[in-house]
Amino acid sequence: MRTAPPLHPDDRRRLLDGAHHDPHAHLGAHLVRGGVGFRVLRPFARAVTVATKGLRAELHDEGDGFFAGVLPLPAIPAYELLTGYGERPGEDEIREADPYRFLPALGELDLHLIAEGRHEELWRALGAHPMEHAGVTGTRFTVWAPNARGVRVAGDFNCWNGTAAPMRSLGSSGIWELFLPGVGEGALYKYEVTGPDGDRRLRADPMARRTECPPANASVVHRSHHTWSDAAWMERRAAGAGTHHTSPMSVYEVHLPSWRPGLSYRELAAQLPAYVRELGFTHVELMPVAEHPYSPSWGYQVTGFYAPTARLGTPDDFKYLVDALHREGIGVLMDWVPAHFPKDEWALARFDGTPLYEHADPRRAEHPDWGTLEFDHGRREVRNFLVANAVYWCEEFHIDGLRVDAVASMLYLDYSREDGEWTPNAHGGREDLDAVAFLQEMNATLYRRCPGVLTAAEESTAWDGVTRATHHTGPGGFGGLGFGFKWNMGWMHDTLVYIAKDPVHRKYHHDDMTFSMVYAYSENYLLPISHDEVVHGKRSLVSKMPGDWWQQRANHRAYLGLMWAHPGKQLLFMGQEFAQGAEWDEGHGPDWWLLDPSYAAESDHRGVRDLVRDLNHRYLEAPALWERDTDPSGFSWIDGGAREDNVFAFLRYAADGSPLVAVANLSPVPRHGYRIGVPDGVRAWRETLNTDAARYGGGDLRNAEPLPAAPVPWHGRPLSVTPVLPPLGTVWFEPAG
Repeated sequence: MRTAPPLHPDDRRRLLDGAHHDPHAHLGAHLVRGGVGFRVLRPFARAVTVATKGLRAELHDEGDGFFAGVLPLPAIPAYELLTGYGERPGEDEIREADPYRFLPALGELDLHLIAEGRHEELWRALGAHPMEHAGVTGTRFTVWAPNARGVRVAGDFNCWNGTAAPMRSLGSSGIWELFLPGVGEGALYKYEVTGPDGDRRLRADPMARRTECPPANASVVHRSHHTWSDAAWMERRAAGAGTHHTSPMSVYEVHLPSWRPGLSYRELAAQLPAYVRELGFTHVELMPVAEHPYSPSWGYQVTGFYAPTARLGTPDDFKYLVDALHREGIGVLMDWVPAHFPKDEWALARFDGTPLYEHADPRRAEHPDWGTLEFDHGRREVRNFLVANAVYWCEEFHIDGLRVDAVASMLYLDYSREDGEWTPNAHGGREDLDAVAFLQEMNATLYRRCPGVLTAAEESTAWDGVTRATHHTGPGGFGGLGFGFKWNMGWMHDTLVYIAKDPVHRKYHHDDMTFSMVYAYSENYLLPISHDEVVHGKRSLVSKMPGDWWQQRANHRAYLGLMWAHPGKQLLFMGQEFAQGAEWDEGHGPDWWLLDPSYAAESDHRGVRDLVRDLNHRYLEAPALWERDTDPSGFSWIDGGAREDNVFAFLRYAADGSPLVAVANLSPVPRHGYRIGVPDGVRAWRETLNTDAARYGGGDLRNAEPLPAAPVPWHGRPLSVTPVLPPLGTVWFEPAG
């Protein structure tokens, strides 16, 4: 074998420094004068041999890990490299295809869509993909790092030394690519990114679909082998597109790592679906499952947006859990965090040595409350990263909906900022126009690609049109954001203020309970009693209630009975379904021992859980409670002004006009023969739910017989009934017969 033409010193230095944009131009096989020239970069190797059909030739050692030579061949053959690391020939020898003999494994259409910020299946183009390329099995590594001087792949397959695996830049797209033969599923890897200033750092793959279990943070090459068994569910989901607002929806919010601490995804699949179905919830909402390094962040500081947390198993294990929930007829919603990300230097922050995913303006990059970085929603590639991520969870993991976290922090440029700490938009306003456009694109894309999926916004301000269609312009001049639902934070705050008051003071706060109906139909609302309301000194739901233990539980039950009857869907955080007294702790989870028959007060908690079960099942059977949730004609006050009595009475109507009466007596005084006006056309009413029933732990003051509707006008209605209202209780009535 003849010696090869020398490598230019500048190219040699840049390859060794990990700062070369086109290593394939110098490594691999190339036609040269006199034959085919081979050049290989293998640090620490003793010898490198080229092996092709009927020919083996050892390359010359050029120093610094470079080996090169020229073979008198008319064309570039299919060849392999035999790299020896031992003292003797053939010792510790590795046989592999040369990564630098392959053309790019990423197509031109992918590059075009990425450059346009319109690649709706971005996860199929970027990241690590096991594949067969030109007849050779291996893994294609692809990453977006437009300002990097060079990128290399380092992993357990090359002793975490990326010197021998520099990636090539695919032009102005900012994409770097390398196909590594022999690297397969389960391999650990990171990208060794050299920034514009020459600083070189190992970075986890932003598009990794699997990660190591924290605190380890390497990315893992992954290919799914899960076979879905929820085809019937997915067909029903698609067929039900557009019907969420007229269908029942009762949500159980779960923090998977602490629901039953220590259980894996597959072990949770054996318990969670059956529990949720028995309680009658239609959906679970999972607090963020995307990978995050800090457990006490509960998943809200994400570093692996495309990877379910490895704490509980593999991505296929998570699919198994979703599959199990679907088999039980339970929809799966997921908390999604597109507003911000943590500063960990191995993750997204200054990924290519410059502000890339975050804003370049330091005043907009840093979130003032959470010590994190805000996404630059105005950058098309970042917007694409997030929009595709929303699609990814719904298509790849069959997630049925996304609850989008911290929407208010995205919508306002001055969110948690003082004067002088923010810059107005192009129109001189405080609205973040980039974030608005992103949310509209995300919702429109998701609803188009995934019929039957829903989105819900955690948004606590008076922003107009959160749940309005994106093509409808409102009074503020903005198109709707396009969400399916908005969390009703106002209802949550006001009602919790009221219910925490001693009943003797409640008449002064009566409007806190009725005010939600002033705006109930301005958006499509979901009523949340979420994890945020039972942590950090806020106390659990039952512990917010005044009085002794009996009164606290009675208030708790009455509040839930009123919540389930109020217009809007409902969400309850785990532990509140059985009146857990302690705040939630992510390291401890619900106090399941409270339901143990050996516990003296077990019946106190089991009774509340039985109420939640009956609330859900009765709710499912009562179309009046959900068919007209977003229609003002589905609700009517009977008496919303009985402040001296602490009583609230209203009607709900089904699509066919069938009524349901809900009455809450939030005073500790029983009210016998309390006259209530009811609509014409119903001769008698029967009690269908009473939160004071003995089986729930109440005093069992009930209306045993159907109540005849007397021709006594009351509350502006032609007929009336005189039920008994239990103390601190909510009662539902429906037509008898």
